[in-house]
Amino acid sequence: MKSYTIHLIRHGLTDGNTKGQYIGSTDVPLAPEGLTQLLQLKERFQYPKADAYFTSPLLRCQQTLKALYPQATPLVIPGLAECSFGKWEGKTANELQNDPEFVQWMEAGGKDAPPEGESSAQFQTRCCEAFSKVVEGLMKTGTTSAVIVTHGGVIMTLLATFGLPRANFYDWLVDNGCGYSIRVTPNLWMRGQVVEVYEQLPLGIQDPDSGNQTIVLDIAREAANRAWGDVEDHPEES
Repeated sequence: MKSYTIHLIRHGLTDGNTKGQYIGSTDVPLAPEGLTQLLQLKERFQYPKADAYFTSPLLRCQQTLKALYPQATPLVIPGLAECSFGKWEGKTANELQNDPEFVQWMEAGGKDAPPEGESSAQFQTRCCEAFSKVVEGLMKTGTTSAVIVTHGGVIMTLLATFGLPRANFYDWLVDNGCGYSIRVTPNLWMRGQVVEVYEQLPLGIQDPDSGNQTIVLDIAREAANRAWGDVEDHPEES
């Protein structure tokens, strides 16, 4: 049976990332060092090509896709934008530490909606609906490979919801310019809406000789085994 490969890539570094600001729906560009870092990653490692390209509507993602895939003509997917932090956009946790609403939000695990922002449930629903439409479009057209450039929160949400091996949201934390390759098998997707996470991006970044020892997939598998046992025994779980 035909399978579909999707490469999820987080946008490059922004000034807000370096300052620890809550930057979700705010449309900020890449920092100059963010663009430099992307080009260095591209030169040193390998970003897989695809038949279709998709991006969040926010500038930092569109700039990232252009840097990594200058010949691509991407389709913009509004539903894959980062979570909105409402009134807290552009502020740091330190700046908000005396805000009672922020303290309450933190104590609740960040699940409730910030003032004028999105709750984690609203964000998850939006991202997953948008991703599902992308998957359905690939299957309908027979397009077997795609790149999606989006945000860290989006990638973590999608993999915590759909990904095998099973792992929690923060187990899928990913650096700027990095991401994961996933495989969508129609039978598993139709039965349980699950996807197989099989590679970390860019390709070669986990090579022992590269100097990068990131082992997020290994951590995720360990978490999955603790929570679920052998994930191959639970292919129908969503």
